[in-house]
Amino acid sequence: AHFYFFLLCCVLALSVVLAEQEGENLSGLSDNPDKAIFAVRENSTTCLMVEFAVKFLVPYDVLALNGIDLITEQAYFTLPRSAEIEGKCGTTESEIHISWKNGAYVLRIYFSKVSQQEGAPLRLEVWKISRVQFVYDTSETSHFINAYNPGKHTASTHRLSALVTPAGRSFVCAAQQSFTLISSDHQKGISVTMYDIQLQPFDMASDFMFSEPFKCIMDQRERLEETLPLILGLILGLIIIITLTIYHFHLKLTANQPQLPRDRSMYKNM
Repeated sequence: AHFYFFLLCCVLALSVVLAEQEGENLSGLSDNPDKAIFAVRENSTTCLMVEFAVKFLVPYDVLALNGIDLITEQAYFTLPRSAEIEGKCGTTESEIHISWKNGAYVLRIYFSKVSQQEGAPLRLEVWKISRVQFVYDTSETSHFINAYNPGKHTASTHRLSALVTPAGRSFVCAAQQSFTLISSDHQKGISVTMYDIQLQPFDMASDFMFSEPFKCIMDQRERLEETLPLILGLILGLIIIITLTIYHFHLKLTANQPQLPRDRSMYKNM
């Protein structure tokens, strides 16, 4: 019995080793000083990767000059490229944890893969961000100056279904994607904004390689707004060319027709 128990422990330990997951910071590969690249790898293969810039707007309390009242200040900062990474990969649930300043700040993003009813009997499998959580410490003075009653707080989204993307594809968006998180600090609203995004939490094409991109609606709309004036200009130019061509042929046809005399006295001699 002891032997089988020992064997079972070895098998469990081996399965943990085989499913070892590690985070890697690849931000040095980006030329954009605001953009970070983080990957979670399982068995030396990328299973989740994010590439984005993130900015935070965090309200916090400070004591007024009268020493009695509280006033609200705003801390504004961005996600550093030097952050540390942890994560978990699964078939239907994945997550990434990004921390910096010795754990004073932790951004956690949770992903899920679900079947979405597209129209019976067809069901489309998609992935989405199901939750965003942000832990921050107002005793960290580089962003929170003279904070009242400083300490750690946790802010989270509620029933989130964001960046819905077909399974097997990566989400791409240059436009801003903003999330409002409710903080444990007197229910304050924390703003987390991502931009220049490419994310994929499931079904990576290969190691460190995103799958086929799925562009967000905002980028598609902006591209249409950029190309629409060009399309309208081409159509207008084509209409002008057609009009001038018709007018040119009309002049040629009328020039070849016999001209009737305008002076009525000339009709007597005809």
